Amino acid sequence: MDERTQPGMPEDRVEGEEPEESAVRRRNRVNLIELAYERLEEFIVDCTLKPGFMLTIQDLQAMTGFGRTPVHQAVSRLAADTLILVRPRHGIQIAPIDLARDRLLLGLRKDLERFVVRLAAERSGPTHRNQAIHLERLLRERRDGMEIGEFNLIDRRIDRLILAAAGEPFLEHTLRPLHTIFRRIGWIYHTHAAGKPGADLSIDRHLAILSALAGRRVEEAVEASDGLMDFMDGVLLALERSVEPALLDCRLMDDAL
Repeated sequence: MDERTQPGMPEDRVEGEEPEESAVRRRNRVNLIELAYERLEEFIVDCTLKPGFMLTIQDLQAMTGFGRTPVHQAVSRLAADTLILVRPRHGIQIAPIDLARDRLLLGLRKDLERFVVRLAAERSGPTHRNQAIHLERLLRERRDGMEIGEFNLIDRRIDRLILAAAGEPFLEHTLRPLHTIFRRIGWIYHTHAAGKPGADLSIDRHLAILSALAGRRVEEAVEASDGLMDFMDGVLLALERSVEPALLDCRLMDDAL
């Protein structure tokens, strides 16, 4: 127990601290954890943290600039998401990419996305629809010159919009790890396996979803979601056929030396 806390005092309170100050301190701590999580999530998606790579909490602190507690909590969340593997006495491993497993997960994601997109189209309010129109316009304007890194930032905004419009918090905890898993796969595809580095094919699938969401066209939104999942199925097939195995697990590069 912190030496400034007193028996019967909430754990987050310290002696002499007002409840409002305690609440602000808790919010700040939660914000730091979320920021650390997002930073590590980005590093995993763009393979700054390569699949299969081993490192320590201290390494992640140095990379992110956050302290031990936010990073430790973020790692715990990413481990629950199966994006990081904690190896006792060995450190932390960035989860390698298992394409067979990801194909299985794609079937799960397809069913979940159909549910959440239908819910979002049915429940979306004027603010949600205006945001969908804005994102649709942004994607159309940038479509031909958008690189995968920029697209991934907008893709996260689209995912958050759909989840917000659906209005069911449980769905975020279920879908967010799947989004990250397939965003990493998409990054590898667009940078190493696709015929060109642009993200236009994926953009078109997202445009169809945004258009249907903005118009509250429920069945069209579900059909567009299925189209995106079919595109991801093709991405997995392309990776299976053409990508270097070391891109899926960097330890294979050491084995080849």
